[in-house]
This record gives sequence, C-alpha cells and structure tokens, in this order.
Amino acid sequence: MNTPRDVGHYLRPGLLQLPALPPLSLYVHLPWCLRKCPYCDFNSHEWSGTGGPPEQRYLDALMADLEQALPLVWGRPVHSIFIGGGTPSLFSPEAIEQLVSGIRARLPLEPECEITLEANPGTFERERFCAFRGAGITRLSIGVQSFHDEHLAAIGRVHDAAQARAAVEEAAQAFDTFNIDLMYALPGQTLAQLEADVRQALAFAPPHVSIYHLTIEPNTVFAKYPPVVPPDDTAYAMLDRITEMTAATGLQRYEVSAYAKQGHRCWHNWNYWQFGDYLGIGAGAHGKLSFPHRIVRQVRVREPRLYMERALAGNAVTQDDEVARADLPFEYMLNALRLREGFALLDFSARTGLPITAIEPGLREAERRGLIERDLARVRPTERGFDFLSDLQSLFLPA
Repeated sequence: MNTPRDVGHYLRPGLLQLPALPPLSLYVHLPWCLRKCPYCDFNSHEWSGTGGPPEQRYLDALMADLEQALPLVWGRPVHSIFIGGGTPSLFSPEAIEQLVSGIRARLPLEPECEITLEANPGTFERERFCAFRGAGITRLSIGVQSFHDEHLAAIGRVHDAAQARAAVEEAAQAFDTFNIDLMYALPGQTLAQLEADVRQALAFAPPHVSIYHLTIEPNTVFAKYPPVVPPDDTAYAMLDRITEMTAATGLQRYEVSAYAKQGHRCWHNWNYWQFGDYLGIGAGAHGKLSFPHRIVRQVRVREPRLYMERALAGNAVTQDDEVARADLPFEYMLNALRLREGFALLDFSARTGLPITAIEPGLREAERRGLIERDLARVRPTERGFDFLSDLQSLFLPA
C-alpha cells in the first residue's frame, strides 16, 4: 500500500521549469456496465447483483478521493468534467446530481464548465436523459457504435438499432450539445454499410460525432478470439468516406477521430490533446498533474470494491510517477499531433518545460518525410501525417 504524499513532495525543486500551469479538467470513472463488450479494454465491470451498483458508497468514496487530492490542485479552476465508464448512465439522476453537487462544493468550476456524461442507448438509460440535464450535465456522449443490428451483435452491444435511434432523438431534445460515438471496420462491415451508419448519424444533425476504428486490444475477448474484420484497404476507404460525408454537413474534423460543428468541440478531450492537466478519480482512473518543476501521472486502485475501501481510508492512489524528462517530447506529441491544427511551438515549451531544441531532430525528420508542415510559430500534421500518425508520433520516442 502506498503512503499518500504531502504536497511538498510535488513542489520540491526539479529539472523542469514550467512557466505556468495548464488548464485543469476532472475525470470521474463509474466502472459498472450491464455487460462488458468483447473489444473493451477500459476498466469496466459487469454488474451482476440486484438493485444496481452501490451508488451511495461509491459516491462517498469518490468524494473522499477528491478531498485527498485537493491539496494538489488547490485554487486551480476546473474547465471541464467528464464522467466516463463503464456505463455512467446506469447511475440514477439523483446520484449524478449528488456527484455534481459534491464536486461543485469542493472545486472552483469555471462559469461555462462543460460537464459530460457517457450514456448507452438502452431504454432504461434513455428514459433518464432529461433528468441528467436537470442534474447538471451539459453534454451527453452516446455510445451508439452502429445502427445495424448484426454489427451491434457482432461487437457484443446490449442495445439494438431501434434503441440507438431513439436514444439519439431523446438526446437531441434534451441537450444543446451531444455526441454520437460510432465505430467502423466492424466484423463483416462493408463500405456501403458504413456509409449507411454515417448517413443515419448525420440525419440527426449532431453537433459532434466521434468515429473510431475498431481496434483489437490486448487482454480482451477479441484478442483471444479475433473476429474477421475488413482489410486495411477497405478500412482506409471507410475513413475517406467518413471524412467526405461529415465535411458535407458542416462538421469539421478537428482531431483524428472527432468531428464537430463550430462551438461544439469536446473541451475535455481538447484539453487532453493539448497536454492539459486532468485529475482522475474513481476506480482505475488515470490523471496527469503539473507542478512548477515536474509532471506527475497517477492511477487509482482498479478493482471497484477495493477502490471504495481504499478511497474511504484516504489512500486510493496505487501509482504516482514523475514523467521522465526524456519521455516528455513523445508524451506531448502523442496528444498534440492528433489535432488537425497541430500545436504552437511556444505551447510545447509551456506545457513540458522543455526548450524547442528537444524536438527539433524529430521535426526535421517528420518534415523530410512529408508528415508535418511548419513555420516559425506552429507545427501541423499533413494529410499523410494524419494517415500515418503512429509513424509520425514514433519519431519523438526517446533514443
């Protein structure tokens, strides 16, 4: 068991010189779901009991966790809150309202603080959407994944296409800003079927769409029993069509997998990608926090029962590691190069505490390969850089 560290440990002298601290977000993890999807590598746990998850005990643990972390972020305003999972919409609107109120009582929130809740399209959750808005949620992110029953079954989703459509309709009525999550390159999916999914999603005029390539992650059911997915050439063609179809409806591709109308970008993820800070609370939650002379990553206890026990005892953190100076260029690029508009060179120094010379060799090689374009102020991935993003990011790995 780790002993919680005093704030003085983080404020001691070190190798970095950060001129200012970046914006701060809060991530809250609610780990339960009705059934774990075979592609999912998130910290999610099937709720097999009766009466739903242990809401009150878990909320008490979250508040204890937050209070333990407050000295590390004291006085810093929070720009966004993201409640993820699992399936957070399994929690009752009353529990979500209690959670948001508890956070507001402990942290200074910006007046326009974005508060996102992940939700699934099942009828049970959908009936709660309006109440979630009343509980303080400002943005809903709906895990649709597909509007085809056969593809939903193939990836183990518990909802069907009709429920997906009904959920999006409900979200559009309850929220000014909402997100539709889709996946492509699904088992058995054709290009025409992908186009039909995107066409159906765009018919709802969503202000934001996230579209992810199905990835076979280690330690998942799909890793053990791999499905037959479309070949790479088909997947590339799918991505081309996604980009064309979204652009035609006024959605801007501002990140590799994210498309938004003006004024509806996901601020929380935007902060991640710009190497901002985020405090993570909840079972298995990750966080990144900056201090004047160091950047620290934390991880909470993963197993929900043990997390509640440890958080209520004031010791929920299981990993607390300072990011090595040599790793910072890659960590920064892993995020910033996902953005269509790239990053300002001054922002690299401000967020990492490192001089521009730390990334100059990688930038030169990326430019030689046609993966970026740059001027004296800014670096942007080219179309080729976007297509071969992993190759581009790998140029900044420590030697």
